[in-house]
Amino acid sequence: MFKELKSHIKELRGYMPDAGRLAILQSLIEYIQEKRDEGEPINLNFVCTHNSRRSHLSQIWAQAMAAYFDIPKVYSYSGGTEATALFPKVVDTLEGSGFRINKILEGENPVYAIKYGANSSPIVGFSKTYDAAFNPESNFAAVMTCGHADENCPFIPGAEKRIPMTFDDPKDYDGTELQTQKYRERSLEIASQLYYVFSKIV
Repeated sequence: MFKELKSHIKELRGYMPDAGRLAILQSLIEYIQEKRDEGEPINLNFVCTHNSRRSHLSQIWAQAMAAYFDIPKVYSYSGGTEATALFPKVVDTLEGSGFRINKILEGENPVYAIKYGANSSPIVGFSKTYDAAFNPESNFAAVMTCGHADENCPFIPGAEKRIPMTFDDPKDYDGTELQTQKYRERSLEIASQLYYVFSKIV
């Protein structure tokens, strides 16, 4: 794992969720632990409306945390109720945390190779629907990262478990002087909660 990213992750050790959030995170912990105990792949599909911000942050941090805690067979995905594009500020924010990111395909919906270590397989980042062919068709947990998708998609085909792990949208601050700060805050919040989740896996 890249030194800067590893150092950033180590700073999350003191995080403790409040009681309300703990119950939600426990649901994800139990899913991951059950799959690990059974020796099965751990497929996590993080779902939001546009698959542009929160779902990508969650997908990428989950994969990094699995590597940090040396938990194999974790495969993180993301998708939306519609496809748009991975928002560039998300890329900037992740690079600021120590990820190394290359754009491998230009266009309205660019494709990025996102790496957390020199020898790690890259996470492929681009916007897609949650049921796109790139994502698993079955045997996965649907982790709902925004309230709109959670409310408007009561059923995710193929999901074994549905977990409403929602976050506020940093998009609300786009174009303001608080944009950089709010994207960092949201990334840190997501990273902290996923650090807690994977730290509990044995």
